[in-house]
Amino acid sequence: MTASSMASEILIEAESLPNHGGWKLDTQFIDIMGSPYLMAHGLGKPVADATGEFQADESGTYTVWVRTKNWVEKFAEHVDESKAPGTFQIAINGQTMEHVFGASGADWAWEKGGTVDLEKGKADIALRDLQGFNGRVDAIVLSKDANFQPDNTSETLPKWRREMLGVDGDPILKQYDIVFVGGGYGGSCGAISAARMGLKVALIQNRPVLGGNGSSEVRVWAKGKTPPGLYPLGDIVREFMDSASKSPGPYEEFEDAKKFNIVSAEENIDLFLNHHAFEVVKESDSQIKSVRAFDTRTSEIREFQADFFCDATGHGVIGLMAGADHTPVYDGVRMGMSNMWLWKLNDQPASFPETPWALDLSEDDFPYPRKFHAEWFWESGYFKDPLLDLEQIRDWNLVASFGAWNAIKNKGAFADYDETGAAHANAELEWMAYIGGTRETLQLLGDVILTEDEIVNKRPFEDGSVLSTWSIDLHYPREEYAKKFPDNPFISVAVHGKGVDRKRGYPVPYRCFYSRNIENLFMVGRNISVTHEALGTIRVMNTIGMMGVVVGKAASIAKKHGTNPRGVYQDHLPELVELMKLRGNYRRNSVDETPAIDPALPALEPVPELWIRPETLSGIVVDEADADLAGAWKHGTGLDGYVHEGYHFTRAASKDPKTVASATYTFTIPRTGDYELRFASQAHEGRSSKTPIQVNSDKETETVFVNQRLSPPLGRGFFGLGAFPFTEGKTYSVKITNENVDGLVSIDALQILPLKK
Repeated sequence: MTASSMASEILIEAESLPNHGGWKLDTQFIDIMGSPYLMAHGLGKPVADATGEFQADESGTYTVWVRTKNWVEKFAEHVDESKAPGTFQIAINGQTMEHVFGASGADWAWEKGGTVDLEKGKADIALRDLQGFNGRVDAIVLSKDANFQPDNTSETLPKWRREMLGVDGDPILKQYDIVFVGGGYGGSCGAISAARMGLKVALIQNRPVLGGNGSSEVRVWAKGKTPPGLYPLGDIVREFMDSASKSPGPYEEFEDAKKFNIVSAEENIDLFLNHHAFEVVKESDSQIKSVRAFDTRTSEIREFQADFFCDATGHGVIGLMAGADHTPVYDGVRMGMSNMWLWKLNDQPASFPETPWALDLSEDDFPYPRKFHAEWFWESGYFKDPLLDLEQIRDWNLVASFGAWNAIKNKGAFADYDETGAAHANAELEWMAYIGGTRETLQLLGDVILTEDEIVNKRPFEDGSVLSTWSIDLHYPREEYAKKFPDNPFISVAVHGKGVDRKRGYPVPYRCFYSRNIENLFMVGRNISVTHEALGTIRVMNTIGMMGVVVGKAASIAKKHGTNPRGVYQDHLPELVELMKLRGNYRRNSVDETPAIDPALPALEPVPELWIRPETLSGIVVDEADADLAGAWKHGTGLDGYVHEGYHFTRAASKDPKTVASATYTFTIPRTGDYELRFASQAHEGRSSKTPIQVNSDKETETVFVNQRLSPPLGRGFFGLGAFPFTEGKTYSVKITNENVDGLVSIDALQILPLKK
């Protein structure tokens, strides 16, 4: 426990109490208000006391100060702040002080609570929650000087605190090849990747669990596919990812222990949970020397020196502290923060306290939380500063969510949904996230700033790596629920663009993953080098995890050749490509070794191909997109296994000549001889069983009929049409029509293979 005494003053950091009881450790807002703190997140039921002891070096009468706030007072325009929900008391040596803390003050401040008489020696202290509605305690100061006023600076670990806590000396020095700050999917998978490529790695996470938004604390299920595509970058992500089946879902499905065990099993990784990075030390204007972090439970400071650093915080705070070029906070409607919640039905009635301090809501103000959960769209912060206003954004989500539950439980909202007549009477709030899931802050700028147009138009980059398979998904306030609080809506709508092939993906350039002006800084996650619009597709967790895998491999190359992240692209891109081709179970002990399969690592089955790249097929390949199409054809991607961009289909022709459709493939042969023709198609019961395919060759025109309801018998989804003679330099054709068929006609690629003599 961090409790220090300097003669007449005693400082007790609330987070350092050895028994937190039912209080939660909140580390989200250290950069705003200067410290971790304890919060009584009891969902309307007072939580168990947080307890510990401290040392009084002198007997006497001490004035007690507590740094706290009335967390709803900032919303006084919309709520009754006088009914402060987060009140608590302090008990010392078993005696509860009369003063009730947390009833006033919109901002963090030291609240004077009266006096207590102490004898020299050890004393017990307890934080006693009164309501279960998010009372919060940063620290307690006891002073024999009645006129003493604690310093209220919001600087992280201010000097006076360090001195009183005895942590003002030299930090504990640690040396690594690369330091990842942030333990979400990007940081964790990046650390694993780097460790398996022979680097000594530190992974710093200011929470007690890994996974970030995909942990049990936030409970967002991991989205984005890990397709085979260019490289098997998804192997480590699939190894790390949880089994969550819904968002939010049960605690167990997010598998915090599994994530911890996978990272901890890597001998090259030192994991520092509950550590907050608060300072960057520069070697030069363009080089980071070290990152300093403190243990959020003890305030002990460690300094991490390394050749390379990776900002995986999501907020880009390491880059900001290092002076990295970055975008300003987006001045349009930003994507916000979500705090989701769950409820359940009991066999007996369950009560919930009235919440006059929360938003006064009716069923017209929010959607009914069906299936016992309030989902991702409980989101706010669209018009707030995503760094400076972060605590306010989270707290607004809480007053909205508690107000909604109060409307359901105590005001008869959504009575029509209560089919049993007792469901809402028996309903109980089961879980609510106090750790927010943030979607957008700002972007650190790399050598490429990826835009929406480049993604939609599929601009090729030679360093394309991670396949982004999520649509360009941007969030906005949902208009029907924004009427009552237009200045601060709390229900969102997702607007999905159509520019991303969600099966094939778009290869995001490696040059988005490092800073353009801080030479040894990588970045992964939602703070990479993209525009606001492009953020909509790269921000989901499986995609972010693959970014980490690329950075881990790139860092090993940079270490091997004594270069920097940019140098990997400029001078060693072929080597990076070769490492990206390796499956996730490859390992090397040092960067100078050749990676080899580690039999102790899981050999995951390859992800099935959802589409086929033409360059992976032998012979001559003519895609249906290059065929001459006549009539009404539609483009499709709904059935897996197609070649290139998709396939086309059309209905059977009727007696009306206008409904006749045809597709004609043309090709020339490089050498006279016999060739096998193959035709790609996907099976479906609604397709024609007798699709006619006319082949023009050096023989007479021949018609072959294909049953498109059956799975193609040849490898990779092809039907064999037969062997035909062709002459070098001549142009030939294959024609498909929808005449006299009994279902949809579908066309994909034509393959021409020379027959061996």
